[in-house]
Amino acid sequence: MTSIDRNFRDPLDDFELRQITLLGVTKRVYVAGSGPAVIVMAEMPGISPYVARFARWVRDAGLTVYMPSLYGEDGVMPGTGQAMLTLARACISREFRAFASNASSPVTRWLRALAAQAHQECGGKGVGAIGMCFTGNFALSMMLEKAVVAPVLSQPSLPMHNPSGLAIDPDELAAVKARMEADDLTVLAYRFAGDSFCRAERFAAYGEALGDRFIGKVLPDSAANPDAPLKTPHSVVTLHLIDEAGQPTVQARDEILEFFRARLMPDR
Repeated sequence: MTSIDRNFRDPLDDFELRQITLLGVTKRVYVAGSGPAVIVMAEMPGISPYVARFARWVRDAGLTVYMPSLYGEDGVMPGTGQAMLTLARACISREFRAFASNASSPVTRWLRALAAQAHQECGGKGVGAIGMCFTGNFALSMMLEKAVVAPVLSQPSLPMHNPSGLAIDPDELAAVKARMEADDLTVLAYRFAGDSFCRAERFAAYGEALGDRFIGKVLPDSAANPDAPLKTPHSVVTLHLIDEAGQPTVQARDEILEFFRARLMPDR
């Protein structure tokens, strides 16, 4: 999918569709694979074929993917006219804090419960989690669940309209940092240099808050797929990934997969 087919729709029929109820809330979750669990959280406007492609790479790396449907229409290509409507609905939803700095989105509590259940079901040394764009910072809040040991932030874009803001409650951030120090954990993060949604100020703020526990990696804009409908370089492991050997986005994907395997596999 280096060349973008805007009419493609992913049936997602190689995933098991489960209705999972946690904390009194039921959500669709696509599950596939075997081995320790990784929670894959979609960017806007939802579980596109590119998000699903990344989930399949996680599955093929010997891990079990749990991909919750948090918003949007599953399997639909981005840029089909529904993206702005989906974004507007998410911004006013009680589950998300799209514009609030120093505030965690309530949906992260459900995601932590999902991680705990996934660890119980799949075993291993813990659970991995990756958020993208709108969900980009969620993996950090999920570290309040002790099972989460491999967090990845891909182009974390909240809070909107505050480039240096962090979308996590200060008390939660302090607890996460303390846990990272106690358990010797790190968080990986990725962005493109010219990304207007996730700017350098945000990575600087994460670095100031977490010190050397935050490993932020910045890809050149030239590494982004030029055929993507979103012209701003943004989606590191999905829409803007160029699926060719030696490409910086492929190298980023492989780093993330190895990070998951190293942290989660019982024999590593």
